[in-house]
Amino acid sequence: MLMESMALSEREGLFPTLNENNIDQIIAQLSLKEKASLVVGDGYKSMLSRVLRTKVPVPGAAGMTRAVPRLGIPAIVLSDGPAGVRIEPKRRGQEGTFFCTGFPIGSLLASTWNTEMVEKVGEAIGQEALEYGVDVMLAPGMNIQRNPLCGRNFEYFSEDPLLSGRTAVAYVRGVQSQGVGTSVKHFAPNNQETNRLWNDSRVDEDVLRQIYLKNFEIAIKESEPWTVMASYNRLNGVHTQEDRWLLTKVLREEWGFKGLVMTDWTGKRNTPSQIQAGCDLMEPGGKSQIKELVKAVKSGELQEADLDICVRRVLELIVKTPTFKDHVPSGKPDLEAHAAVAREAAEEGIVLLKNELGTLPLAKGMTAALFGVGSYQLLAGGTGSGHVHRPYVINLDQGLAEEGIQANEPLSSLYANYIQKNSPKKSFMSNMLGSPACAEMPLSRENVEKAVGEADYAILTLSRQAGEGGDRHLEDDFLLSDAEKQMLKDICEVYHARGKRVIVVLNVGGVVETASWKHLPDAIVLAWQPGQEGGNALARILSGSICPSGRLPVTFPVDYFDLPSSAHFPYDYKGGSSMIPSGKKIVDGENVGYTEYKEGFQVGYRYFSQPGTPEVSYPFGFGLSYTQFEVGEPVWTEDSVSVTVTNIGPVAGKEVVIVKNPYLSAFGKTRLLQPGESQTLVLQ
Repeated sequence: MLMESMALSEREGLFPTLNENNIDQIIAQLSLKEKASLVVGDGYKSMLSRVLRTKVPVPGAAGMTRAVPRLGIPAIVLSDGPAGVRIEPKRRGQEGTFFCTGFPIGSLLASTWNTEMVEKVGEAIGQEALEYGVDVMLAPGMNIQRNPLCGRNFEYFSEDPLLSGRTAVAYVRGVQSQGVGTSVKHFAPNNQETNRLWNDSRVDEDVLRQIYLKNFEIAIKESEPWTVMASYNRLNGVHTQEDRWLLTKVLREEWGFKGLVMTDWTGKRNTPSQIQAGCDLMEPGGKSQIKELVKAVKSGELQEADLDICVRRVLELIVKTPTFKDHVPSGKPDLEAHAAVAREAAEEGIVLLKNELGTLPLAKGMTAALFGVGSYQLLAGGTGSGHVHRPYVINLDQGLAEEGIQANEPLSSLYANYIQKNSPKKSFMSNMLGSPACAEMPLSRENVEKAVGEADYAILTLSRQAGEGGDRHLEDDFLLSDAEKQMLKDICEVYHARGKRVIVVLNVGGVVETASWKHLPDAIVLAWQPGQEGGNALARILSGSICPSGRLPVTFPVDYFDLPSSAHFPYDYKGGSSMIPSGKKIVDGENVGYTEYKEGFQVGYRYFSQPGTPEVSYPFGFGLSYTQFEVGEPVWTEDSVSVTVTNIGPVAGKEVVIVKNPYLSAFGKTRLLQPGESQTLVLQ
């Protein structure tokens, strides 16, 4: 009779349908296989839909969960970030496009020191995710920038856990204000890409908690992200995705996290161990993992009660999502408004590093000789999961033209022809994950001399692409190449001989060496990778339409080997894949099996601010302005500090207040202050 009743109920549709109040009842109705399927993602059919010709809600999204239609459980969509929504811009059989705004990279967002600005960026990203059918953004990336050679630093915020944590809080709040979830990543500490799937990060617990987990703790407690993404690497011998101490004791029991934990896009590992550790969702997922879980429960290796805990968290996530709430994506987010947000964020995060003799701002109506491929092919963002399919990128020459500053035409044509012939060929992977930079054009001194007569000043853009999957190289990446050094030397000699100024623009994804050459140009501007509106933002800074207010979120050392972490970070002198140990490297373990964090607390300015340590090229928090500010003494109360800032200079601008005690303890940014205007910031 019981079997007949169940069959009748199923035929008549009498099973309960999922809602936020009946999750226990739904779990009781799930078969063991259905439970296993809910904690295993639906593979690569979404990310690779163009190749696999699969029909999915959002082509190009990173992944999906699996549905159980009979109980009203839909599949939800997960999309890469963090510089915007990463989905396919075109869909088979549909007219129109699905481009997403390319926002500035994480390092630039942190350079704004403006959490309100970062929250605006998050809101715009969340709105695009919502209207394109995405339920959870796999962002923000917020690992500590332990070493400048980490290939993924461009996605991360800072070397300081407070700045990183508070920036992440703003990003999460912005995205989730739109009813879309976030996934703070990569938990933890994912501070290198070399051998990232297996490398063991060996960190003392005190250092781990105060440096590499503190920013995550801030984000969890102050913004309540819907999900957390466990990193690829091992931590003190245990894969983070299988680390019960990390995922359950610290994250849930100590910090009070109530959301879902997912893997990074790993593939099959020890799936039962991940469930037992408190990892709720395996991405991208495969059918073999479902079978593995069913077998483990039946054999007693895994308790079904442990599986039920993870199923519950998956269902608790699903009922929050736009898909579950039957939101119908319009496919038409406000890209014009979001482009303005991207430009504003870039303007606030661009850092003026040098400005001798009032070289900047530039006078409008003049002509600039633009050197460097990056002047005409701006690197708006990095490659990999941080890539965004943008509708356009504004280059520096285009932005300057809008500001009334023209580029030297013969020189521009020379670069245009070179770029057309030498840009990397498009491939499936580059179309999906972004293209490497075009190699720098060889430049003779004769080329430089030809351009000087018809230009009022020179601008040289030095470019560095960034991307996941490998770490940076020391030579020709962190350091300038010999050709770049010679180009800079020639430009400065030729233009200075005519009494003309030289400006260097750094269009880079991470810290580069500056100490050996910064004496040559008259001004240096750090643009980072500033998003699709980068050329406009940069031109507005150069022309003085915007007063620069960015400040460094990371230290620029004089020498790479001044960094304590340099003795314990794998690097390659001359090319080759950083994923496969080769060439001349410094490593801790054989084949980069582990990395010792022997520098302990001596990360970034925590080290360089101590007596007897080497000088730096540019310190944490550094940045120049076109105006001057008077910053009053901090006034402390029990739970806050107040600081009064007055603009005592000639133009309107914004100022960053950084309070250290002895390390960063509070920060904030003023509104735009007119000359003579004051503002009192209350910082917590």
